[in-house]
Amino acid sequence: MLSTLTETETHLFLQGPAGQVEAIRGEPTEEPIGAWGIVCHPHPLFGGTMHNKVVTTLVKTFQYLGLDTVRFNFRGVGKSEGTFDNGEGELNDLLAVIDWVRQSHPHRDIWLAGFSFGAYIAAKAATQVSPKKLVTVAPPVQHFPMQTLPPITCPWVLVQGELDEVVPPAAVFAWAESRDPKPVILRFPQATHFFHGQLGELRSRLEEALED
Repeated sequence: MLSTLTETETHLFLQGPAGQVEAIRGEPTEEPIGAWGIVCHPHPLFGGTMHNKVVTTLVKTFQYLGLDTVRFNFRGVGKSEGTFDNGEGELNDLLAVIDWVRQSHPHRDIWLAGFSFGAYIAAKAATQVSPKKLVTVAPPVQHFPMQTLPPITCPWVLVQGELDEVVPPAAVFAWAESRDPKPVILRFPQATHFFHGQLGELRSRLEEALED
């Protein structure tokens, strides 16, 4: 799907724990701030890939804020090797991408983001690698063990559509309110799970929240 690349993006393959990891690197579209944003896609068994529109919206948001970006396919998706591992192997895939960024671009801050299943993976990684910022969109709090995650201490923005038909919004809001420290919560009253018709609003509100 190389046709989805923009002029500022490069297709590449990284070494992961299950073999090659297919990824796309993107450059900032505004003045660089010397940080990298890594974005995780939704559930591999339900059509989730790094080409998902919410994922690419997160990527564009990061690039507008001056970040270099990496989006990648979890194991078994696209040209990434391996098979689905219910979150454990996928966390290791993300950690391998983080290691690649840190080795090739040391001393740069890392921001993590994820959508749905990818939000779970990004949040779990944030408890281990201390990113500069975290963005979780529609985290699957009832589908994966997010209740037992250690505290997330970095600045954190949680995004949730109130018409989400996949992730129960009430459960997400209750979970977010129970966290210590709590995330900044962005509610989208008209948004379904995939933010159909709301991607522009998602980007503008995220840009505002992350610039603060």
